[in-house]
Amino acid sequence: MNDGVPNLRPNSTGDMPCVDSSVYIDPTAQVIGNVQIDAGTFVGPTAVLRADEADADGKVHPLLIGPGANVQDGVIVHALKGTRVVVGRASSLSHGAVVHGPAEVGAGCFIGFRAVVFNAVLGDGVYVGSAAVVQNVRLAAGALVPPGRVVLTQDQADALGQTGAEERLFMQGVVAANAGLAAGYLRSDLERTQQR
Repeated sequence: MNDGVPNLRPNSTGDMPCVDSSVYIDPTAQVIGNVQIDAGTFVGPTAVLRADEADADGKVHPLLIGPGANVQDGVIVHALKGTRVVVGRASSLSHGAVVHGPAEVGAGCFIGFRAVVFNAVLGDGVYVGSAAVVQNVRLAAGALVPPGRVVLTQDQADALGQTGAEERLFMQGVVAANAGLAAGYLRSDLERTQQR
C-alpha cells in the first residue's frame, strides 16, 4: 500500500510511511515520513500525519498509530524534532484535533473536536472534550477533561474527574463507527478496482 499512493510520501530524510493493508486513508489525507499505522485504522479527509523533523543525529522519530484507532477529518499529528507521538489502540482523534509531540495518547482515548494535546501523556481511556487544551501534563487513566477546559499544570491535571458510563459508551461508539467506515471504504475501493 506504500508504493505509488500519492498521499503517502517520504520526508526529507527519505523515511516512508509504513501502513497496514487493512488501514483506510482518504485520498485527501497526507501521511508523510516516519509514520506507522497499525491494522484497522481509519484516516479521514484532509488529515495530516507528518513525521519529518530530524534530531541532531539526523533521525526522525516515529508517529505510531495503534490498531483500530481513528484519525478524523482535518486532524493534525506532528512532532518536534527528537520527539514522537504515540496514539494507542482504539483511540479517537476527532475532527480538527491537533496532537503534537512529544505526546503519548493511551489506549481507548477520545480527543474531541478542535482539542489540542501537546507535550502530554494521557493514560488509557482519557476523554478530552471539544476545544480543550492539554499541555505539559500527565493525565491519569480515565481522566475527564471537560469541553473548553485548559489544563496546563499538573495540579490542574490531578484535579480532573473521571469518565463515567456515558463518556465510555460514547467513546466505544465512535471507535465502532469508524472501524465500520474503514472496512466499508476499503470494500468499496476494492469493488471499484475489480470493475475496471
